[in-house]
Amino acid sequence: MTATLDRVADAPPITTRVHQSVGERIAPYAYIAPFFLIFAVFGLVPLLFTFYVALFDWNPIGEHVFVGFDNFTRLFGDPRFSNALWNTLSIWLLSTLPQLVLALGVAHLLNHARLRLAVFFRMSMLVPYITSVAATAIVFAQMFDRDYGLLNWLLGFAGIGPIDFKQSVWGSHLMIAVMVTWRWFGYTTLLYLASLQAIPRAIYEAAAVDGAGGWKQFRHISLPSLRPVIVFTIVTSTIGGLQIFTEPLLMSRSTTCGAIRQCQTLTLFLYEQAFGQFQFGYGAAIGVALFVLIILFAALNYVLSTRIRPGKS
Repeated sequence: MTATLDRVADAPPITTRVHQSVGERIAPYAYIAPFFLIFAVFGLVPLLFTFYVALFDWNPIGEHVFVGFDNFTRLFGDPRFSNALWNTLSIWLLSTLPQLVLALGVAHLLNHARLRLAVFFRMSMLVPYITSVAATAIVFAQMFDRDYGLLNWLLGFAGIGPIDFKQSVWGSHLMIAVMVTWRWFGYTTLLYLASLQAIPRAIYEAAAVDGAGGWKQFRHISLPSLRPVIVFTIVTSTIGGLQIFTEPLLMSRSTTCGAIRQCQTLTLFLYEQAFGQFQFGYGAAIGVALFVLIILFAALNYVLSTRIRPGKS
């Protein structure tokens, strides 16, 4: 008996190997190859070419003089760049934080409130997203107008004089931030709502039986379940907010965005230098700086949002 057991122990392990043909091994790579090929042509190559152009004094119809890192040195000493960076960060903060908090609250209400025509209210969240940006800019420009705007008319009842939002720094930032928030608020709300509806109702009913109120249910059930979606919206909002271009351009109708560049963002500054003054090398350096900033802020937001964990309950 002992000898039999020893032979069994010394025997090589029996392995089952699934034999795959060459086509079956290549198939997964073939399925994902189109994305990487398209990304390489339209994403990676332009990105690498931008890094290359940033090292030159690049004249589109003349010589290309190699200047090394002079464009980057000039960039960090340019007050217009620091002004554009400050404007971008200010508009991004004013638009992103209220948008995410408001979308979270409205999604929670739409998920729990017993509303008639609930589907209508949920689908109406998409209206700002599908509305033309140009039409949105026209409406908001009239609302914030100094002389005939609705907002200044309402402020007049409180004894506050007319405010020229377009010409002031904070006024222009607030105006663009409200416009961005209105445009993307519904889209973010639907993302949160879709995730909330995936949570089983039995969990909320069990929590209610245990005496948990609406706030405790939101804090200990909804928020932990929404955490992956919240991280996704924070990262995408960071990328979109740092690349904001259309809204300030339509509101100011110029790439300088006002007499004192009060709302000129980094993308507008890039466009002005590259396609307004034909300084392609300097414009490429601005693009490289913007790329690095987006990577840093997106990574920072991802780390912070993933480290914030709800308390155990």
